[in-house]
Amino acid sequence: MRIEVITIFPEMISGFVGHSLLGKALRAGKFELRVHDLRSVAVDPHRSVDDAPFGGGPGMVLSPAPIFETVRKTGAIRPLILLTPAGRRLDQRKVDELAGSEGFTLLCGRYEGVDDRVRTSLVDEELTVGDYVLGGGEVAAMVILEAVVRLLPGIMGNESSGETESFRDGLLGHPQYTRPETYEGMSVPGVLRSGDHRRISRWRRAQSLALTVGRRPDLIEERGGLSDEEQGLLSEFGLDAKG
Repeated sequence: MRIEVITIFPEMISGFVGHSLLGKALRAGKFELRVHDLRSVAVDPHRSVDDAPFGGGPGMVLSPAPIFETVRKTGAIRPLILLTPAGRRLDQRKVDELAGSEGFTLLCGRYEGVDDRVRTSLVDEELTVGDYVLGGGEVAAMVILEAVVRLLPGIMGNESSGETESFRDGLLGHPQYTRPETYEGMSVPGVLRSGDHRRISRWRRAQSLALTVGRRPDLIEERGGLSDEEQGLLSEFGLDAKG
């Protein structure tokens, strides 16, 4: 997979990707990262890539010419994704889609945004990581890089880890416990110490359902509600199907 990022702060992206799981994956050649400095195509002495908005108003807007020129010059891989508050909200379904692709390019907005001709004539799609405003698209790009790269084959030490995480099958993840068995009077649930792997699996599924019902009922609604089997599973472990 090849991932490209277009930004005025390339060191932010390169520094982030150099650490932890992403850094190991990059050094192992599991994916290729190309970070393009938008200012590298600027022709004026100040390396300007922005200008005041037509019609007046606060702040500055990223100009179209440097962005178009960067995409042409680098041959940036498609799709070209603009990171903007107006985009589709990133979810696990979209992360899975990106992880299954050959690659993509992230365009990081800044200031008051980008010239709208970039949006209408150059980019393929728009994404946001939430309903809030950031100083720029770099943090959003980091979120997407982290979410996507960890799903590539051979990245996680345990390949089954991704199958039991939050948002798989539209549910939050189940509670996790580790040693010691008892800490300050709080004990690990007995079912997890039983050795009955089938029952452990059912308990974990029930816990995921209960957590999602209680904390993210919107996810349950998106799934079309609870099935009769899921209702029964909650009842089996004495959990509340109403949150």
